[in-house]
Amino acid sequence: MGTPVQQLFDLSGRVALVTGGSRGLGLQIAESLGEAGAKVMLSARKAEELEQAAAALQDRGIDARWVAADAGDPAQVQRVCDETMQRLGRVDILVNNAGATWAAPMEEHPLEAWDKVMNLNVRSVFLMSQAVGRASMIPRRAGRIINIASIAGLSGSIDVRFIAYGTSKGAVVNFTRTLAGEWGRYGITVNALAPGFFPSKMTQGVIAAHGSDKLAAQAPLQRLGDDDDLKGAALLFASAAGKHITGQILAVDGGVSAVHGGA
Repeated sequence: MGTPVQQLFDLSGRVALVTGGSRGLGLQIAESLGEAGAKVMLSARKAEELEQAAAALQDRGIDARWVAADAGDPAQVQRVCDETMQRLGRVDILVNNAGATWAAPMEEHPLEAWDKVMNLNVRSVFLMSQAVGRASMIPRRAGRIINIASIAGLSGSIDVRFIAYGTSKGAVVNFTRTLAGEWGRYGITVNALAPGFFPSKMTQGVIAAHGSDKLAAQAPLQRLGDDDDLKGAALLFASAAGKHITGQILAVDGGVSAVHGGA
């Protein structure tokens, strides 16, 4: 007989660090991991939003802390890692969720906007994974890294103008596969979630431009993502239930990528 399934998904005693954790998909994932028993450290740029998010998690009985930082800045990333290690002792689960987008046609896309998207969506994943890997996961020969990609990283789009965002998320997809191959020897799994359209601050412009009904109609399930749809997938990748899964990209998109090849 194997391990009871409830025990496989139990994160009691684990520590999770979630970037971009003050709202949206990051907060949804943090809630899932915290409700499964993990202590949660939230990080994002705005202290006020982090404080509110941590308080909301605490109200649900979750041990939640926060530290404000820019995930694209090496010194600030190291500070987040150091503070988490000092306050919670280790990092078992890293969720690289911090991200940005910019909507513009290729021929008019500002270089500074390209750099902003790349720094937060790609550079931060590299920096945070490296810092946490060095400090906690490699020495302990254990860890779970969950990167938040997007169906925008799986294909292009005719309607949605996201050259920088789509390119950055494609990089996250291959970063995930490459690091999984490199760090598997340390007992570290590296996987990615590729969400479709979820109502959030980042997607509000696209949803306003195209309409939620039209976007939902592109999905076989005829709906957009909601406040619960990433929880189970994140918990699978974070827990012992997913210990033999690495280098995988799981689309959580209502079936859009299955029938359209991506966004």
